[in-house]
Amino acid sequence: MKVPNHVAIILDGNGRWAKRRGMPRNYGHVQGAKQVELICEKAYKMGIQYLTVYAFSTENWNRPKDEVDALMKLLRNYMKTCLKTAEKNRMCVRVIGDKTRLAEDIQTRIAELEEATQNNDGLHFQIAINYGGRDEIRRAVKQIGSEIGAGKLSPEDITEELIMDHLDTGGIPDPDLLIRTCGEQRISNFLLWQLAYTEFYVTSVPWPDFDEVELGKAIEAYNTRDRRYGGVEEA
Repeated sequence: MKVPNHVAIILDGNGRWAKRRGMPRNYGHVQGAKQVELICEKAYKMGIQYLTVYAFSTENWNRPKDEVDALMKLLRNYMKTCLKTAEKNRMCVRVIGDKTRLAEDIQTRIAELEEATQNNDGLHFQIAINYGGRDEIRRAVKQIGSEIGAGKLSPEDITEELIMDHLDTGGIPDPDLLIRTCGEQRISNFLLWQLAYTEFYVTSVPWPDFDEVELGKAIEAYNTRDRRYGGVEEA
């Protein structure tokens, strides 16, 4: 069975999962965070080299303040847990998104995590925090424009490769497979540029219940697809 090199996941359904159990939404987020750690380990054992998860979008700030505050607290705790997991499994961790809106202590923890794991040779794990695909492209265009204004680039230098290098995912291969949990059939402003030729897999299973078996089902479905680029089959 062919295993995708890069899998991206939209972690959906934490709140609904908790509600069905008569628990607050934040309980679902806590359980969802634990599931991330499990899937990181299982994904790498399956042969996946890159895993990118959508943890907190630019639109998530519009949620009730108490939920956002709880998510930020969970994020602070997760940064510590992720560092321990990365040391154990030699994960290389990278946070994508606009980190400037995050609290200073969270930005510091992210920087420490990225620096401590940058030379690890295990799973390449990307966490999208305060991330939006449109915002990512806007920031990339703004940076390119600044470099043109400074005389470092000319408009003729703008290629797809240049744009890709200025995205948050610069240097990371595009996803082969996108998984969305809990049944929604949309990409919700996630990796708009990078998903151009990605296979989609949607499952009704909420994220806290998404385990190794469910990941295997997604990979099996991926293997039934004819990968084509402009009508040409993937080699």
